[in-house]
Amino acid sequence: MQRIDWEHTAVVGVHWQPEVVSPDGVFGPFFADQVARHGVAANAARVAAAARAAGGLVVFTRVAYRPGYPDLITNTPSFAMIAERGAFLEDDPKTRIVDEVGRQPGDVVVTGTRLGGFSGTELDLILRGRGVRTVVFTGVATNLAVAATAYQAVDNGYRIVTVSDACTAATDELHEAYLSTLGQLGEIATTGEIA
Repeated sequence: MQRIDWEHTAVVGVHWQPEVVSPDGVFGPFFADQVARHGVAANAARVAAAARAAGGLVVFTRVAYRPGYPDLITNTPSFAMIAERGAFLEDDPKTRIVDEVGRQPGDVVVTGTRLGGFSGTELDLILRGRGVRTVVFTGVATNLAVAATAYQAVDNGYRIVTVSDACTAATDELHEAYLSTLGQLGEIATTGEIA
């Protein structure tokens, strides 16, 4: 793997929210077991800690909606389920960043309403303002929000690195397939190679 220049790098943790990664979250039935089984939250915490220690930026992207969902477009079954289940409301504790990933006061939290973390958010502005050129990804799900945000990062001109054991999907097969795809656009690393 090419060396990481942490002064110009951000770790972006995608959707580390109870609604996604906890058993009682709306998407927990799809992802919680995989998160626990593979220890990906602890790995994401290690990656974030290494970035901070080396002078890198740590950003968490999250999804949250206004009461009544005026900002939710239900153009997919997953988005429709959010409205049906009353999930991801702005003040619900299930939309916060989970403790397991070790969020610190200096970290940035970016809130959006779509699958990719750049859509309708200030993520690109924050990264460019800090001189970021490389984005290191952790999060859930590899084939959904992580991939969507990574694709957007590539289109915005960033070098991407996906941390294979700090991400997961609903199945190991999906996870591996999308790592293969993301590896065509950037680099794949393990927590041990980063932290």
